[in-house]
Amino acid sequence: MPPRKLDPAKLREALDAQLVALDQPAYDGPAGALADALVTAVLTAYDRGVRPERDAARQAVRHLLDRLVTAAPGRTVEVRVPPYAAVQAIEGPRHTRGTPPNVVEMDARTWIELAVGRMTWEEARGKGAVAASGSRADLSEYLPL
Repeated sequence: MPPRKLDPAKLREALDAQLVALDQPAYDGPAGALADALVTAVLTAYDRGVRPERDAARQAVRHLLDRLVTAAPGRTVEVRVPPYAAVQAIEGPRHTRGTPPNVVEMDARTWIELAVGRMTWEEARGKGAVAASGSRADLSEYLPL
């Protein structure tokens, strides 16, 4: 399954809302960098100890999950970041019904920090920030994105 195409208008709206919440000016960079700017703005909110805007966090999580699917296509591992999104990735035996045998689940902040390289897989697992079950539920070779 190919990754979703994120709507640039929705990305910009979420980014600008997050920037306003951070008392920063609206985004004026190139359209092609919207998603990465949104990830940066969400991380800035976390760094300041404030909860990111819901839509900004959702869009950032989806963008990074889509990058994982592009880097590691397949349907062997289900990666869940509730309540925002879940994807299937990594080549191997395909799962079609019921609970997948290989599941990775974490919160949005953990996923974003893993995806951009602020945290390693081992650190996240050591802190109990990632729940992973199944013999293939290890994303370390795909991170950071």
